Amino acid sequence: MAAPGAGDPVEGKSGKAPLAQRIDPTREKLTPVQLQFMRQAQLAQWQKTLPQRRTRNIVTGLGIGALVLAIYGYTFYSVSQERFLDELEDEAKAARARALERASGH
Repeated sequence: MAAPGAGDPVEGKSGKAPLAQRIDPTREKLTPVQLQFMRQAQLAQWQKTLPQRRTRNIVTGLGIGALVLAIYGYTFYSVSQERFLDELEDEAKAARARALERASGH
């Protein structure tokens, strides 16, 4: 009889496929061949998900960029609408004019 999970893709009566065991390569002694196979499997998985990850990164980058530009534009818009500094300048001019009148009047 063969070892469990060796050859037969479906376990006996349960009808479930065996799951891959998670291995910690720092704790368990693995052969160089096993380590190379793990690297190949990780690389294949990484390459498989690369297009999806790249698309998500681009969408996220565009979203953040749009948010930054919106905040930047709103800031310029709100500052251009602000008349507060103009009023302060008018008051300062009037105060200078009154000060000159008092100085020349005395």
